[in-house]
Amino acid sequence: MTENAADTSFSRTAGGATVPLLSRLLPAVALYAAIVAVAALAFSLPDATDYLGSDNDDVMRLVEIRDLLAGQGWFDLTQYRLGLEGGTLMHWSRLIDLPIALLIRLFSFFLTQDKAEAVVVTIWPLLLVPLLLLPLGLAARRLAGVTAMHIALGLGALFVLGCVRFKPGSIDHHNVQLMLVMWIAAMLVDPERRASSYIAAGIACALALAIGAETTPFIAVVCVCVALQWVWLGQAFSRPARFFGLSLALSVSAVFFLTIPPRAYAVVTCDNFSFGFYALSALGGAALFLLASLPKQPGRIVRVILASGTGGLLLLAARIIAPQCLGDPLSTLDPLLVELWLNGVTEARSFFAEARTDPEMVGGFYAVGLFAIMVCLVRSLRREKTELHLLLLALIGASWGIALLQVRGAFFANMLAILPLSLLITDLRRVSAADPRNPSVAFAYISAVLMSVPVVWALGGVLAVHGWKQAADMRTLTKAGISDGEVGECGDPADMAALATLPAGLIAAPSNSGADILRWTHHRVLTAPYHRNQKGMLTELYIGLAQPGEAKAFLRGAGVTALAFCKTDPQTDALIRRKPDGLYANLARGQVPDYLQPFGQPSQSGFRLYKVLPDRN
Repeated sequence: MTENAADTSFSRTAGGATVPLLSRLLPAVALYAAIVAVAALAFSLPDATDYLGSDNDDVMRLVEIRDLLAGQGWFDLTQYRLGLEGGTLMHWSRLIDLPIALLIRLFSFFLTQDKAEAVVVTIWPLLLVPLLLLPLGLAARRLAGVTAMHIALGLGALFVLGCVRFKPGSIDHHNVQLMLVMWIAAMLVDPERRASSYIAAGIACALALAIGAETTPFIAVVCVCVALQWVWLGQAFSRPARFFGLSLALSVSAVFFLTIPPRAYAVVTCDNFSFGFYALSALGGAALFLLASLPKQPGRIVRVILASGTGGLLLLAARIIAPQCLGDPLSTLDPLLVELWLNGVTEARSFFAEARTDPEMVGGFYAVGLFAIMVCLVRSLRREKTELHLLLLALIGASWGIALLQVRGAFFANMLAILPLSLLITDLRRVSAADPRNPSVAFAYISAVLMSVPVVWALGGVLAVHGWKQAADMRTLTKAGISDGEVGECGDPADMAALATLPAGLIAAPSNSGADILRWTHHRVLTAPYHRNQKGMLTELYIGLAQPGEAKAFLRGAGVTALAFCKTDPQTDALIRRKPDGLYANLARGQVPDYLQPFGQPSQSGFRLYKVLPDRN
């Protein structure tokens, strides 16, 4: 089948005229996005007990949005109800809070505040789906026609449906980051190197940096790739390089001054967008713009020297401006927190930790990215669209390498893999159609399709490890989602209602329950799973580890008014096993010290609530 014949198959004949419908980008994207939305809602809503995602970050994001709607300042990111006195300065961006808050405010004109919040939180990730599928379909269509577009959109739809980041109720920033990364990759593979593509790529890079520091290594690789293309191609690539560099420098400057308060202009932090990331990206973009704007483009050797010198100066600037950011941003975390909290954070696991903990999910996280890397490598060696496949190799390889260190990078690798794998499947489909009686070609085509879907690998892993019964339960595959902490099972509506009856105070509870307490009650909470709240997290750990008499001093010192104890919480269980004579171990045995007074009813979720009594005179 020829490409034109394939195009026609996605058209409708009406009155003797061929009317292109799904051969056009926007109708095709709308159709696939609608299918994803219907499927996601049908799969999630029947069993849903809450309109919000189960990840702690989804809950904390909602708390942050509520604070913004209640009048907290745009530049004020302090969560005043988290941690010790004074609160905790969060490292998230208002760029995510703003659109969700505006939608809630809009819907509140027609619905009650609670219902408006529920509707917006439910549909927010689904609104991002067409914004992800649009660049994906555009890139595939530009590269290989309508057939490739539909294959890419089909794989994209399957990726979204298998990715918890796009489940209804997921309002954390990772889904927006995935969407922006897709825009970056799709714009960079534009075969005509349009100025608009590289301007869009620069803007997307700036937004990705501003939204979260997790994408910084990927953005750095993108900038290196564009610079290397200029070095290799010279004059032929000077215009795209100019537009990308200028767009990046201007966009990153805009988001810096829009989101960073003047008092923090010179502050360097490594876990969020700050002066260090801004200065280096703006300098790098400006330098690329200047090099590509030279009146007469120098020869390749000179371009190599200029680019190398510029890169060296940027590395020197990094060592001067932000030397602490060249290593692990969590290296200053207290060893006790590393052992009892960070090592249990799913998205921070390495490949080897994931293989030990959840071996059935290794294929779902890593196989598709590895398959795409191999395809890019082989096709570039065979000189099949060499520049394209080398670029995709760098982008996918960077994300896959990050995933080896922290599994969160796997989502990016799996998503980016769609582009080269769509081209491969398109070529195999064409060969199979030309030789329909060749079983080996048909087998290669079908195998490539199946190997390009992460859920297939995840299902195979569950089948291999657990057998048919658990593999048949599609809910098992939701384990492929990752969270910023092990989502606890403690704290049901009755617990929150009981806590809400107490006068406003400070609650000591497992870190996995902290965000829920902030959401459902008016209390402050000592801890939630966020590394900037080290003092609060350590205080809660010390309370649980200390002997009852010593724990009393910690409770008094922090000003804790109530304790929510849950022996089934993973972190609490670790404290009990670590210190058998500690407060938590005593409470687990039913031995309650005289300064704690039980209240409420024992919860089915495992919580037991205690008031902290004042000292007797």
